[in-house]
Amino acid sequence: MSVITTYATLPVLNLARLDSGPEERTAFLEELRRTAYDLGFFYVSGHGVDPQLIQDVLTLSRRFFSLPEADKLAIAMVNSPHFRGYNRTGQEYTRGQRDWREQVDIGAEREPLPLSADTPPWSRLQGPNQWPAALPELRETILRYQAAVTDLATRIVRTFAVALGQPEDVFAPIYTPAPNQLLKLIRYPGRDATESDQGVGPHKDGGFVTVLLQDVVQGLEVEIEETWISAPPIPGTFVINIGEVLELASNGYLRANVHQVVTPPAGTDRLSVAFFFGARLDATVPVLDLPPELAADVRGVTADPRNPLFREVGKNHLKSRLRSHPDVAQRHYADLLEADSR
Repeated sequence: MSVITTYATLPVLNLARLDSGPEERTAFLEELRRTAYDLGFFYVSGHGVDPQLIQDVLTLSRRFFSLPEADKLAIAMVNSPHFRGYNRTGQEYTRGQRDWREQVDIGAEREPLPLSADTPPWSRLQGPNQWPAALPELRETILRYQAAVTDLATRIVRTFAVALGQPEDVFAPIYTPAPNQLLKLIRYPGRDATESDQGVGPHKDGGFVTVLLQDVVQGLEVEIEETWISAPPIPGTFVINIGEVLELASNGYLRANVHQVVTPPAGTDRLSVAFFFGARLDATVPVLDLPPELAADVRGVTADPRNPLFREVGKNHLKSRLRSHPDVAQRHYADLLEADSR
């Protein structure tokens, strides 16, 4: 039985080691597997995403959040049944408590699915984004960035498959040809502009993996063994964390870990860009047949009555969105809320 290592900081894993010869590749896969089992979080370097594109995304994010409120509210999420667009500070909730951040949610640019009486409720999630007329250059840059981090996330998921003793394309049937993509531009105001220290409350992420870009102000914390580890920005890296799809698929060998963001100090703010790479909304998460030496350390899927996990991807994702954005839920999903209350 594996013993969880004690960590004071998140490790930095260099993805370029995968292409550095058989011995280095094997050592990297072992380190990835151990880190994922213990923490579910790590920094990744050697990722190959263009540094200029990264800087452009941060610059445009700052410009968006500096726009007049009326320009930001022109793309308010409450107007989108697909949960796309802008939220003012305090409009998103984690476990019933306000998150003190403003943000823009951007997904894949796809046409809405045709709806009928037999269409599953999650079908309403697919549809176009809202883009700010006051910052037209945002669209092209963000979609380029979304494509780049999708490629990175896909490579990481394929690498996880190999680390778990599987063919590297074992997950492809549930994310091709149209994975669930969600990107958030996020600004956390300082403590003087909020009502609590909760930038984002303790939670887990859905999907396969999250690719997090941080600016220069820290705030992310990861829970391990009932303590919180700070994950400050490291230039040239992303923070990667495991989502619920990998926990479900590995029967808990890989664990989607709890994390939070604390509000930055008064007089400052914090920018981050979070990309969530998920399975197709119409997919069902399988259970992998792990090699015996890994199967011996399977821990089972987390049992949390506040956050039940469903193998039906669309159902799991819709559950999360309805909880996080009650204003959107009330406007566009009132029929589901009424059905749940009966």
